[in-house]
Amino acid sequence: MTTERLGRIAWMVGLVILIAAPFVGLYPIFMMKALCFAIFACAFNLLLGYTGLLSFGHAAYLGAAAYGTGWLVKSAGWSPELGVIGGTLFAAAIGLLVGLIAIRRQGIYFAMITLAMAQMVYFVWLQAPFTGGEDGLQGVPRGKLFGLIDLANDTVLYFVVLAVFVAVFLFIVRIVHSPYGQVLKAIRENEPRAVSLGYDVDKYKLLAFVLSTGLAGLAGSMKTLILGFATLSDAHWSLSGEVVLMTLLGGMGTFAGPVIGAFTIIGLQNFLADRVGSWVTVIIGAIFVVCVVAFRRGFVGELLAWQKRRQADKP
Repeated sequence: MTTERLGRIAWMVGLVILIAAPFVGLYPIFMMKALCFAIFACAFNLLLGYTGLLSFGHAAYLGAAAYGTGWLVKSAGWSPELGVIGGTLFAAAIGLLVGLIAIRRQGIYFAMITLAMAQMVYFVWLQAPFTGGEDGLQGVPRGKLFGLIDLANDTVLYFVVLAVFVAVFLFIVRIVHSPYGQVLKAIRENEPRAVSLGYDVDKYKLLAFVLSTGLAGLAGSMKTLILGFATLSDAHWSLSGEVVLMTLLGGMGTFAGPVIGAFTIIGLQNFLADRVGSWVTVIIGAIFVVCVVAFRRGFVGELLAWQKRRQADKP
């Protein structure tokens, strides 16, 4: 059986598991939160894994969309679908502004600029009157999707979130396999050579940055609808570190890696929170160190590398 066929079977099995999850005792709120962070990690992986840009401030865009959607739905009275679209576009707009400043820098300089700009955004949310400050924006209603589908039911909302996740995942797959995605890979592997071939690499990287921030914003918008609130933790720098952890743990530059990494981290946080309290961060950090030492490509990356070696050894 070929690697491609095995991959398709694995994706079908994963989709069946996600569809069946609410009916086999898995808590819908946990699953929806994990799916939102899977979207967040996939968005970050588009930037890091396929473009080679390390952003240390991606939580700013998730938080911006979370607050934007929360305010639009609660205070402005928008429907949930319009609130999500508005929050996503708001995050993409902030991403565009940050990208115009940071995109001409490379390596650690790019990472530090994104972190600095994200901290500026964080303090805006801390001081802005509509965000609720340290208390957060509370009581965001779920409403009715298109005026027809009542999202107050957790199971109904779960399948909406699942549909959004699948759409985002397929969208990223399409981007990566498109001619544009091939240029992004070329920039990641050898940017000077891409420049010598006549590509305006700054424009390609800026578009990738805006797409990544917009999708991160979509994750934040959905998270606000699910939980009914947006808080400063949605925009905190520690969340930017968590998405890096999710991506590296699952496998940078792979499609399944960020999804598995997100479910692993969110699952560990929920499982360990009531058992070890604040030590959960230490335990996750230790697990990350072990995985970096033993699985440098991440879970999925190591699996794919093993399959390639196995195929190469066959006569």
